[in-house]
Amino acid sequence: MEVVDASAYLVIAEGTYLEGLSYDFRRGVIWYSDVIAGGIHGVRPDGTPVASFNESRMWTGGVMMNECGAVLSSGQGGIMWNDPDSGKSGWLIRYLEGLPINGINEMWPDGEGGIFFGTNDIDHVIAARDTRPTAIYRMSVEGRVTKLSDEVYFSNGIAHDPLRSRFYCSDTFRTSLVWDVTDDFSLQNRRTFFEKDDCDGLALEDDGTVLLTGFRSPGLITRVSPEGQELAPLITPDGSTTQIRFGGEDLRDFYINVVPGDGGDSLKEGRPLSGRSRLYRGRSAKAGMPVPPSRFTLT
Repeated sequence: MEVVDASAYLVIAEGTYLEGLSYDFRRGVIWYSDVIAGGIHGVRPDGTPVASFNESRMWTGGVMMNECGAVLSSGQGGIMWNDPDSGKSGWLIRYLEGLPINGINEMWPDGEGGIFFGTNDIDHVIAARDTRPTAIYRMSVEGRVTKLSDEVYFSNGIAHDPLRSRFYCSDTFRTSLVWDVTDDFSLQNRRTFFEKDDCDGLALEDDGTVLLTGFRSPGLITRVSPEGQELAPLITPDGSTTQIRFGGEDLRDFYINVVPGDGGDSLKEGRPLSGRSRLYRGRSAKAGMPVPPSRFTLT
């Protein structure tokens, strides 16, 4: 990726602590979450606000599109869906293994209409306590849920790279992980992908290069080849990036949520944030890997 000068970025939204991020190709809208102030908010690439919903719901770490145009959002209690056009909403999933869901963090499509998702320990995050172990699941387009791995302590950014049949996960405060993905979506051969204890959200370039955001990595996003080799970073504005997503017709526009440099540790330790968060638009010399919508039937 060509290094982008930080001055080339455009601020298109602000908030308290921005996390979840998704590009809505159908509407040309970027949907993002504010985990502290609450809600899902939509903005156009030029910064024009579009809509907001679930404004009292905090701790949404993941946002993703469904084929019908509904917006999926993770967080405390499970995954919700909202249709910005009709105003209808509901829950995609609220229980796992017969128990109410504590929290769900990031989501990623499985390529067959369903999704992968990772749980998180929101109760302990809110209380600024050490979190309990989490897990990775797959939910098929028919709604069947399968646990794929419980070898993750703090599940954060995830991605499935079908080009190489790999599954990536940021195990926040520890390291970045990778598995091999079998034809039946089982995860095998868990191993460290790249040593980065502040790994947060992630995305993929179209050649499989992994972009790892970091809440203690001000001014840059780490780029790593599929073989684990660190590449030239993506330079960002001041602050630490929590998530990145590609959009636009050629998938070369990208959007990043940037929070105060000490923001991640402030949340972990229950300290006040030192500043505001911003959503930026940038332009890349390389295209990103698309994030197709899920295809759930929502009623």
